[in-house]
Amino acid sequence: MNEISTRQSPAPAGYYAPAGGLPPQSQLLTGRSVFTDAYIVIPKGVMTDIVTSNLPFWTGTRAWVLSRPLSGFAETFSQYIVEVMPGGGSDRPETDGGAEAVLFVVDGALTLTLEGETHIMQPGGFAYIPPAADWAVRNGGDGPLRFHWIRKAYEFVDGIEVPEGFVTSDTAVTPSPMPDTDGRWATSRFVDPLDMRHDMHVTIVTLEPGAVIPFAETHVMEHGLYVLEGKAVYRLNQDWVEVEAGDYMWLRAFCPQACYAGGPGKFRYLLYKDVNRHMKLDRF
Repeated sequence: MNEISTRQSPAPAGYYAPAGGLPPQSQLLTGRSVFTDAYIVIPKGVMTDIVTSNLPFWTGTRAWVLSRPLSGFAETFSQYIVEVMPGGGSDRPETDGGAEAVLFVVDGALTLTLEGETHIMQPGGFAYIPPAADWAVRNGGDGPLRFHWIRKAYEFVDGIEVPEGFVTSDTAVTPSPMPDTDGRWATSRFVDPLDMRHDMHVTIVTLEPGAVIPFAETHVMEHGLYVLEGKAVYRLNQDWVEVEAGDYMWLRAFCPQACYAGGPGKFRYLLYKDVNRHMKLDRF
């Protein structure tokens, strides 16, 4: 039976989503794009029409590919911003049976059918989709639909069950403040960090104006960071980089990272990291 679920809190405003287009011929070519051995910055201004990709079995759809596994860099995930026109979508969105996914809506309304249940997801809507799930996506609205699609090859572990799929939203999750920050730095967690079934976390980090990540984090997790709102100065490896809503940062393991939130509003970003598994030991 195909059931309809619309159980979500009201959608917040303010998420940045690209709209494509091209800059004028008169614009200077110098920009903020950075590609290094430790990190990559893809600013919002380069997400134009000519850098989109088409996907198998999707109609009325294009995608900005923000990250993909690269040997010697970040190897665990890919991340897209998917744009679907009215009436478009897919009944066979994923061609890899071992891939899990997170969807996060930034613009428009997404109709997700997951294991026979249909969910209407507004901006801020979040869905976790396990590997080999039966799911479909449709834009039933009058305007463009834009959402993040984060894909990862699920790492199966004998004795640990695969997590079930679920749908929630940004506004349905209470942010958890980081210790000793008076709530100025908080993380919205969509799954329990101690749930070993999950081998990736996708969260939303919020820093109040003037708040900082007060040390250069250096850790094994790979990161994708998409700025949803606000602006900040981010420390990446040995560089300070200004970022704003719509920019994307892609960090390999152990890249030092810290930031100052610049204000005047909150600085918020969607964050991917791989977790809860042993490090792979390649044998040659």
